[in-house]
Amino acid sequence: MSMDKLTVGVVYGGKSGEHEVSLQTAFAVTNAFDYEKYELVPFYISKQGTWKKGSVMHAPFAQIEDLKLEQAAGGTQEALNVLFARLYGGEDALDVMFPLLHGTFGEDGTIQGMFEMADMPYVGAGVLASAGGMDKVVMKKLFAQAGIDQCAFTYFNATQWKQTEHEMILQVEDQLGYPCFIKPANLGSSVGISKARNRDELKKAVDFALRYDTKVVIEEFVEAREVEVSVLGNDEPMASVPGEIVSSGEYYDYAAKYIDGQSQMLIPAPLDPEAADRIREAALQAFRAIEGNGISRADFFIRKSDGALLINEVNTMPGFTPYSMYPLLWRETGVSYAELLDRMIELALERYNRKQALNYENGVQA
Repeated sequence: MSMDKLTVGVVYGGKSGEHEVSLQTAFAVTNAFDYEKYELVPFYISKQGTWKKGSVMHAPFAQIEDLKLEQAAGGTQEALNVLFARLYGGEDALDVMFPLLHGTFGEDGTIQGMFEMADMPYVGAGVLASAGGMDKVVMKKLFAQAGIDQCAFTYFNATQWKQTEHEMILQVEDQLGYPCFIKPANLGSSVGISKARNRDELKKAVDFALRYDTKVVIEEFVEAREVEVSVLGNDEPMASVPGEIVSSGEYYDYAAKYIDGQSQMLIPAPLDPEAADRIREAALQAFRAIEGNGISRADFFIRKSDGALLINEVNTMPGFTPYSMYPLLWRETGVSYAELLDRMIELALERYNRKQALNYENGVQA
């Protein structure tokens, strides 16, 4: 490994339904890295969860298919040996891992926990923020505790639904009314979400959401503008200018995000300076509420009836191609895509070094 370059492991693919999106992100990121500054080592995780490690990259991949490392020798064991090499002083130890995984097993704290066990610095949110940001119910509780306004919601698990379906329906009708949105608590990218306009649709929507998770969250419908803010930093995070999404569909769903390209991004969002500042401050509040690190994107509703600002969610591994909202908002704020990558790696190493200085001994103070 080169002495003067940082060796960065980029990991992408994964077992989640967002495997293909992750490949797009990885293709964009590996094309944007400065190869004078960094050595890149690619790690591909298949849809089945097996790993492959490629050799050190000195130039970007020519096409997305190359990311699957079909020519790579060895498999999961060899890949994980490199990942854990810091623990046994292995020569091929990496300096930092850069997870480019979206959804389950990628931004939910699981791979972050593995990096912690491997004593490996890594880019982005830690275990707690990743898990909390992935579970919409836990996230909403953290927002509520931090005093950040949000839509009315209720939630229950599969067992409660099975045992007390009628009570759950009455609770939704009483607290939220129709129409309402039904979501699996733990999926990224709007998969498994439905809008229900009556009791029959509600039952179908809950059954549909429970195919994707054991817990569902149900939210009131709000007639609103959708505004997003990018956040970057550790203990002193910065917020980008806000951007607005004008969606093609009933809501900003998976197809609108990734397939039909019908939703429109307005960057910066057409807001007066005071409203923009208020949203930026709320984005930092939300980042702190989930104990974020590195990056996150905070998504808000501005209710049309009274202009109230309501947080929808934070995303700890937002879409990261050059055409995604997260980097586009930073570009508008004056930070280029390549500078973002540099900053994310700096933040990863800063957080790792700070944790290294802590005392984990169970001893009496001298």
